[in-house]
Amino acid sequence: MKYAIGKFSEMTGLSIHTLRYYEKENLIVPAREDNGRRSYSESDLTWIQFIQRLKDTDMPIKKIKEYAELRAIGNSTMVQRREILQQHKIILERAIAKFQEHLNNLNSKIEYYDDEIQKQNPETQVANI
Repeated sequence: MKYAIGKFSEMTGLSIHTLRYYEKENLIVPAREDNGRRSYSESDLTWIQFIQRLKDTDMPIKKIKEYAELRAIGNSTMVQRREILQQHKIILERAIAKFQEHLNNLNSKIEYYDDEIQKQNPETQVANI
């Protein structure tokens, strides 16, 4: 199925301006109709969703562009693309571990307050908000 830029913008949640910027940066290369209008495919949708996932996980745009360039070259770049993703995975795992440590610390502090509040007024039940 083919989609015009407006429909594709709705489907992806990205503005038309952003889609044009991605095209300018060679992150996506939509097909063109005979009249010159952009035409996006299901494959483009899958690719944009992957780009969004990389952005959501704080992969730098420079790395996303590098990955996109390698992808455009084709299957001969699979080793390099895998390495980019492997490096990013390590960064994410470290960030997750750090956030888990912060969450554990917050939970401990909340438990401390719950205990102290309960000691001060045994009849008060502390709501877990």
